[in-house]
Amino acid sequence: MTALVVALGGAYGVHLLYTAVAFGWRGVQPGPRLRRRRRPADRFHDWLVQAGLGDHRLGELIGAAALLVAVGAVLGWMVFGGELAPAAVGVAFAVVPALAARAGRERRRAGARESWPRLLEELRIKTTTLGRSIPQALFEVGRRAPQEMQPAFEVARREWLLSTDFERTLDVLRSRLADATADTVCETLLVAHQIGGNDLDRCLAALIEDRVMDLQGRKDAASRQAGARFARSFTLVVPLLMALVGMSIGDGRAAYHSPTGQVLVVVAIALMAVCWTWAGRIMRLPEERRVFVGAGGEA
Repeated sequence: MTALVVALGGAYGVHLLYTAVAFGWRGVQPGPRLRRRRRPADRFHDWLVQAGLGDHRLGELIGAAALLVAVGAVLGWMVFGGELAPAAVGVAFAVVPALAARAGRERRRAGARESWPRLLEELRIKTTTLGRSIPQALFEVGRRAPQEMQPAFEVARREWLLSTDFERTLDVLRSRLADATADTVCETLLVAHQIGGNDLDRCLAALIEDRVMDLQGRKDAASRQAGARFARSFTLVVPLLMALVGMSIGDGRAAYHSPTGQVLVVVAIALMAVCWTWAGRIMRLPEERRVFVGAGGEA
């Protein structure tokens, strides 16, 4: 029995040595380490970066939400009175920073989608026609990127000047941009930089065509949804106007102070939130998932 255990241990050691030399596998597991799914914390960090809040601390966002809760509660008490309705209004105000950040995120992502075809075309021309090195061309293109994207390229450029490690530089860039297209571009440039070859022009041309088709498809979908998105605003505007009108009729304001009125106000706010969320979900266009993630986040 002891001889069998020793033989199995020796065979497994030979397996580890061979796979480490032949395939570059690391660790004591039988095969290569599989990439894990991204953690919620990593996805949340990407969301903050895409919204332009990557440099803000979570405590600052929580503090802003708490302040809006207090403001909403005061306004709710001035309009509806009681305790339950002001609390519900305060909770509703707490989501305002998240909604504003989401709107900023969509605006920044739309700007990036608009810019990537042009940036990729410039990158292709500089690397293939003008003979620039890949790092030099990348940073030159970054200076002509949209204002929201330029800080990421600048941080990556500083990393390159300090380390001259292009893989690490691209990890910094994709972490700062947190964008699926940026991940693909960085991986393409990394492979071309490491192994060379004449396929960079073809790969960039194919990527440009893919980005243009994706952009055009999203624009077409958004134009078809324009009327529905306008109608979505009525889920908030109409109930609020009806509440204000009800306050001005007879003893409408006093009705909100009653226990039944307080419960109905809370139910109405909840229904508004459900309708708004549901309408936004069914009109949401599919988002690209990040595939190539370096040191900036685990895959």
